[in-house]
Amino acid sequence: MHNLNFITDLASPDLDPYVRLTEAQLFHAKGTQDGLFIAESPKVIERALRAGYQPASLLVEEKVLDRDLADLDHEMTMNQTEGLGQTPIYVINDQQIRQLAGYNLLRGALAAMYRVQRPNLASLFKSISNPHPRIAILERVVNPANIGAIFRSAAALGIDGVIVTSDSADPLYRRSSRVSMGTVFQIPWTYIDAKTWHMEGIDLLHRFGYQTAAMALRHNTIRIDDPRLAKLDKLAIILGSEGPGLEEQTITQSDFTIKIPMAVGVDSLNVAAASALAFWELGNRTQDN
Repeated sequence: MHNLNFITDLASPDLDPYVRLTEAQLFHAKGTQDGLFIAESPKVIERALRAGYQPASLLVEEKVLDRDLADLDHEMTMNQTEGLGQTPIYVINDQQIRQLAGYNLLRGALAAMYRVQRPNLASLFKSISNPHPRIAILERVVNPANIGAIFRSAAALGIDGVIVTSDSADPLYRRSSRVSMGTVFQIPWTYIDAKTWHMEGIDLLHRFGYQTAAMALRHNTIRIDDPRLAKLDKLAIILGSEGPGLEEQTITQSDFTIKIPMAVGVDSLNVAAASALAFWELGNRTQDN
């Protein structure tokens, strides 16, 4: 039995997570251990539920209520869980939706979900079963859409884990998870404090057995299809900020500096596009669909 609540007043505090709280306020939401995030669209919600995230509530448009709840319940049943149970489900009608600034009518259901504590580096590496892992490091990547696109490429193209510096955009921002199509819930990942990363990040990776490849243009840059890279036992691919790129210290301390060959007159790609090409070349692709 669904716990349906038909909204009569958009000022209801029940809607705060969806329409009034900022990402920072959600992150520090009262009454939660690790904060909240918003998952947009049934597909993203399904993948979050499948990964074990618990919903605090849902917001659903009345005209698609039966469809969205049926899809979500089916997903939970297929994964042998208890379904949505008594999760509060707030229902709004067409007229109310038009009053919600920024609400996309094509988005479908939204869910406020509880965050979980991210693993430390040791736990993250332990969770990776591949004996020859390829991981990605995102250094100060601040655009949530780019974060989401990188995660989608990582999940699709054989990257075994992702580490995100704390001065990057949050992979659980609603735009990040939406652009990722929920793949942020499929791939192991964690944060690393930005100060820790800059002080000893490369050393930490070396201690865990990883060699590092920084994506940057330097005099000693090698192509991403250099055969030496494919032979490495463990590889960490480091991608940097959309504008200035990687910190100089990150580049100089890395074992390799790698590039994507470009046509004359073009020196770089957007970080999300670059990640897709690098992951295609360097990831652990096991099969074609």
